[in-house]
Amino acid sequence: MARAEERAAMANHLHDSVLQTLALVQRDSTDPARVAGLAKKQERELRDWLYGDAKTSRPGLAEGLRNLAEEIEEIHRVRVEVVTVGDAAYSSKTEAAIAAAREALVNAAKHSRSEMVHLYGESKDGRISLYVRDRGVGFDPDAASAGQGIPHSIVARVEAVGGSASIESSLGRGTEVRISVDA
Repeated sequence: MARAEERAAMANHLHDSVLQTLALVQRDSTDPARVAGLAKKQERELRDWLYGDAKTSRPGLAEGLRNLAEEIEEIHRVRVEVVTVGDAAYSSKTEAAIAAAREALVNAAKHSRSEMVHLYGESKDGRISLYVRDRGVGFDPDAASAGQGIPHSIVARVEAVGGSASIESSLGRGTEVRISVDA
């Protein structure tokens, strides 16, 4: 069981970072400076993840969401409006919620055709609630549930720490992803 969880965590990480960076490299292949920057950033992140060279103190919820928004804006060239209410200290649950929100933001940046994505985070009464919303083209959640992103990088990731996630979308009206975990 532990081995399967470890493999699932590795698959999620590779999907969320390396595979998405490779897709960006393919898309931006005519811009050598951008490709080199993406490769260097990905190499640093992968080394930190593999060898534990990451910072000794990890950001809490509010700072983590702000950092996430900056990353998505830089890499995917879409505006992310962030609003946070309250804060929660770093924990495996906070990390899982932020990682799931990252996947939702990446999906919105790549597929919604919206120029802006909204990220709302709240920590209240021992509960973290995150909402990622775009007013883009939307999609059929049932048709998209076979891929890696929604079932594994969003839903299973927060369910693994006792949380829940739901996706509501309709064609032409956009998408909202709701993530909830105990702080």
